[in-house]
Amino acid sequence: METPGDPPNAVPDRSRWGRLHVLDWIAIGLVVLGAVSVLTGLLPRADAEATMRRIIPILIFLGTVVVLAELTAVAGVFDALATRVAVTARGSFRALFWLCVGFASVTTIALNLDTTAVLLTPVMIALARALNVPPTPLAMTTVWLANTASLLLPVSNLTNILASDRVGLDPVPWAARMWWPQLVAVAVTALLLWWWYWRPARAGADPFVPPPPYVPPDRVLYRTALAACLLFVAGILAGVEIGIASGVAAAILVAGFAVRARHRLRPALVPWRLLVFVTGLFLVVQTIGRHGLDTVMGTLIGTDPGAEGALRAGAVGALFSNAVNNLPAYLAGEAVIAADRHTQLLALLIGTNVGPLATPWASLATLIWYERCRAAGVTVPLGRFVATSAALAVLATAATVTALLVGPGA
Repeated sequence: METPGDPPNAVPDRSRWGRLHVLDWIAIGLVVLGAVSVLTGLLPRADAEATMRRIIPILIFLGTVVVLAELTAVAGVFDALATRVAVTARGSFRALFWLCVGFASVTTIALNLDTTAVLLTPVMIALARALNVPPTPLAMTTVWLANTASLLLPVSNLTNILASDRVGLDPVPWAARMWWPQLVAVAVTALLLWWWYWRPARAGADPFVPPPPYVPPDRVLYRTALAACLLFVAGILAGVEIGIASGVAAAILVAGFAVRARHRLRPALVPWRLLVFVTGLFLVVQTIGRHGLDTVMGTLIGTDPGAEGALRAGAVGALFSNAVNNLPAYLAGEAVIAADRHTQLLALLIGTNVGPLATPWASLATLIWYERCRAAGVTVPLGRFVATSAALAVLATAATVTALLVGPGA
């Protein structure tokens, strides 16, 4: 993915429209199409208002959690964590690989995929720079496992919360049903991560020299940022609404910077492009749904209650997630699956959790990850990202749906 020379998340002035990134143009196009849909009546105003009420908590979370991550990075928390991981690996590149895979998987499972994208992406990038190794393998570990490790618990993904309500499973029964598919998804991801990204980088990085102990530039801000992140995590674990948890944590850290380093607070901290993109996306997808998408989803998924129906649901979920986004793809698929077909619904969930990898907009986590990489000046070639991520999406979705069908609890 190309990273332009503008400051991270900056809002360009009128003289610089020609330098907008392709995703800037997509975001602008989506919100314009959404507005036109409402103004022309293609999307009734009442439906648009209901959509906005539903996504406002998501927008609050996205805006505040990115500010939290930006300021936490400035405070040096991510550099400190990266140093600790490097020391634990004791110079072994293979040990570093497994530590990163485990770290990303546990963070995604216990918290959620968006938290992994926000908090772990800067850690991985800081770690690569501390060890003087290419950042791409570590960055790809974050984004792939943020998606593929998000099956085990209802809190691991926003789509899981929707699905758990539909099938009526509490966290423990949910985990009992999904642990085997989750293990398969992580195993396939780890295999392809090593083969395509870590193995080629190993020659010049194994063994590596652990960095010296990290000293934060401002210990007060460092402790404030660490406390804000821990409060955010604790809030999620306690069941606090995710936007409230991120908003409170970000407010605490902003207050700390207002006292200690006011010059670091700037409007560009807010991810305006991401917020515009999500708003336009939901309005456009809802409009398309009213004018044929639901019918198409029903035809593609079919009504077969067995293995064929599950495999089709998983494939359609992955395909539409990469075409639009996994949240509207799941909602569109859920609407055409009978309430008593739990296996088919869970297969759709796998497609919308494990499959959203081939395009930057396929999931909110991937969008956040892209913003984090862009802000850190890390370039991941778009062609390679799409090719390898699409291959993982196909292989992991197929393997994980199969595990759902033949594994324990099937």
